[in-house]
Amino acid sequence: MYRILVVDDEAKIRLLIRKYAEFEGHAVTEAENGMEAVNLCRQNPDRFDIIIMDVMMPELDGFSAVAEIRKIASPAVIMLSARGEEYDKIHGFELGVDDYVVKPFSPKELMMRVNAVMNRVNRTGGQRREIFRAEGLEVDFTARTVKVDGARVDLSPKEYDLLFYLVNNRGIALTREMLITNVWGYDFYGDDRTLDTHIKLLRRSLGPYSKFIVTLRGVGYRFETGS
Repeated sequence: MYRILVVDDEAKIRLLIRKYAEFEGHAVTEAENGMEAVNLCRQNPDRFDIIIMDVMMPELDGFSAVAEIRKIASPAVIMLSARGEEYDKIHGFELGVDDYVVKPFSPKELMMRVNAVMNRVNRTGGQRREIFRAEGLEVDFTARTVKVDGARVDLSPKEYDLLFYLVNNRGIALTREMLITNVWGYDFYGDDRTLDTHIKLLRRSLGPYSKFIVTLRGVGYRFETGS
């Protein structure tokens, strides 16, 4: 059972998601705008496992709400939007959004995505303690932290997962299909640009150690430190 917060200004959308989520045994809380969602998280930062957040809402939009929630809590987040522009998706990923669903959507598919995101979160959280170091880069798998030259770097949840998978499979040529399947954890409905965008954001976060992520033209990527 997952504790789900559904945030949407349309009552019928909230009801539809609640119906399917509760049918699968999940506990659902509703909020009709971003401000209400932020206040619920402030009252209890550990209250929710995952948030399904609409983008366009009165008082406080979904992106702004996620940015505020990320300051106090770290639940998984799936964004809902009637728009499918690449800019919106990139902005969401930069905020640490785990997935992005465009309206109208299939509630059954949405629940599959919820389960996939949470399975990925739980799988990552269950790893034994291990720290990888290469030059000035330090990756702590258990603490889920990354340091660049001694300074902690804040990555989005998907950046963490992508980096952890790359490091765990260092020296191996990883195809785009392998990365998408093992990091996203479900049949991917987007295109290669989503993966490339995350690689770009991850490289930016790693600074001088972005050199460890090697592009394999026509294939995918390889994490390579030379040691």
